[in-house]
Amino acid sequence: NTVVKPLINGLHSSRIVIINNDVRMQDQEWGAEHAPNVDVNSMANLTLIKGAGALQYSGDAVGGVIVAETAKVPVKDSIYGKTIFSGASNGRGAILTSKVTKSYKSGWHASMQGTLKHFGDFESPNYVLSNTGIFERNTSVHIGFNQFSYGFEAYYSIFKNEIGILRASHLGGAQDQIRALNSDKPLILNDFTYNIEAPNQDVTHHLARIKGFKRLDNFGKLSIQYDFQRNNRLEFDIRRGADKNKASLDLQLDTHTLMLDLDSHLTDELNFKAGLLGRYQNNYANPNTGVRRLIPDYDKYDLGIYSILNYRVNDLLLLEAGGRFDYTFMDIFKYYRSSFWESRNYDVLFSEIVVKEINNQILTNPELNFNNASATLGATYIFSDSNKIFFNYSLASRAPNPSELFSEGLHHSASRIELGDLSFNSEVGHKIAATFQHTNDIFSFSINPYLNSISDFIVIEPTEIQQTIRGNFQVWEYRQTNAQLLGVDIDASYNFTENLRFNHQFSLVKGKDKTKDEPLISMPPVNTKNEIVYSNPKIKNIRLALQSEYTFRQNEFPNNNFEVFIPETQTNEMVDFSTPPNAYHLLNFNSSIDFNISKKSTLTVGLNITNILNTSYRNYLNRLRYYADDLGRNFLLNIKINY
Repeated sequence: NTVVKPLINGLHSSRIVIINNDVRMQDQEWGAEHAPNVDVNSMANLTLIKGAGALQYSGDAVGGVIVAETAKVPVKDSIYGKTIFSGASNGRGAILTSKVTKSYKSGWHASMQGTLKHFGDFESPNYVLSNTGIFERNTSVHIGFNQFSYGFEAYYSIFKNEIGILRASHLGGAQDQIRALNSDKPLILNDFTYNIEAPNQDVTHHLARIKGFKRLDNFGKLSIQYDFQRNNRLEFDIRRGADKNKASLDLQLDTHTLMLDLDSHLTDELNFKAGLLGRYQNNYANPNTGVRRLIPDYDKYDLGIYSILNYRVNDLLLLEAGGRFDYTFMDIFKYYRSSFWESRNYDVLFSEIVVKEINNQILTNPELNFNNASATLGATYIFSDSNKIFFNYSLASRAPNPSELFSEGLHHSASRIELGDLSFNSEVGHKIAATFQHTNDIFSFSINPYLNSISDFIVIEPTEIQQTIRGNFQVWEYRQTNAQLLGVDIDASYNFTENLRFNHQFSLVKGKDKTKDEPLISMPPVNTKNEIVYSNPKIKNIRLALQSEYTFRQNEFPNNNFEVFIPETQTNEMVDFSTPPNAYHLLNFNSSIDFNISKKSTLTVGLNITNILNTSYRNYLNRLRYYADDLGRNFLLNIKINY
């Protein structure tokens, strides 16, 4: 309900790059448990890029690039804005967001936006999900000057979010862990509250950007941008005594980026883009938490260069090609436990990086270099006004992130111990995708099959249960393998009448661990959505939609089960981490209607109902599914005023 990441063709987290107002988000995005620090209420457009254009932003987007942008400001004398209020029954909370923009025909413009979001404990159909509230506060300011030949803009935002982590996911002993996995309901159930107690996250993200551009005759548009981000992530565990209110994880990530881009229309048929990037990043893991640091201190340097060509052969055929090279250098200081260091054979493999030994601790200074090449080749062919086909081959390479390399401890928000591996190489993915698209006034559809073969693919999977002084937790370890993802996405729409439409979506992906010759863990199951929509612009722009969402059971999964010793009974018991939850069906309803309250103001009222039948279900990709059901029925009232 509060920690969700985009999923593209079966991939997520570090393999999906998110661009927020021309800035690549740098916010400890290594895990599926960390939601992007983006205020969706401030966005006007979301664009998914999977072709050559993705190389402008990144070479390591093995899954794709999502570009989130605010609305363009017109060059005229105007003042306008919007205010949105949303109230929801599940969580018994509300969201209030407002934005106002002032523009001038001289090209000057300024806007300010803010969001306040507060929810208490969310609920499954049968019980309260204790300690799952959220309190979010966001503000942004945007100032700029825009003419055809030149312009500049400055942007600043602060995003602050407090997120409760399901209380029942932090347990006492091994027996409690097994009871939780076998129970139909959480072992810890409390009454509804707005309080956010431990375990919880507290994230503050600052983003500042300055950008300017100049159009040069017979050369193109030259842009330069500097941006700075500071991400401070606090994670609080259940602690006693003097450390009760002290964070167990305290990370500060500072990122400086400088970019230079050229966009040139060489001829009417040929367009050329090129750019340079330099980035410096510093991560500081506060040692005063009193807990072993999950992620170490490090300095990271990135240099990148790219070029993209688009060539229109004729009115029917468009070709695109691009290449990119990224160099990454990481300078890390990390303490290893002697027992862990030796168990991984690091004392033999990496003896040269040891700085000193202190009791049972080994201070190391790894210096890692990664050279990553990326490329893409694509074509679009138009058969007729109604039919076109897209083809794309892409090579993407991704350096392992600090979590995958150095994790060694309790990841509180994920409720598990995570272990990385210092010996990892870069992932290298080869993806072939095609899309056939048919559009007309009655029936439209697109079919997108793809094959993604990734060498040194990094997976994380459960290996055991471990007792710590702070409780009993699952242990998940990263490893590298060769993987293959084969899938297809289908979208279709049929208009019965001018006002009545049927929409269909279908998504299937099969992931295979080619090294072990078994299915990949955490692959999304087959799912399909079918929707009936009635809309009528003549009757106050009314829109009514009923959606059926069916998620199949994931029948292809690896066996990661293992035995654990139960001290209370002096027995070994099998722990089932592998078996996915059952298939489930959800019904959703959404509606909206517009009212003109003045010549320049519109009031839009919407009512949405999710999980109408209050179905109990568990999502295979939800890491907390081991402990509780997903969300129950939710009534959501939206009121939007444009003025």
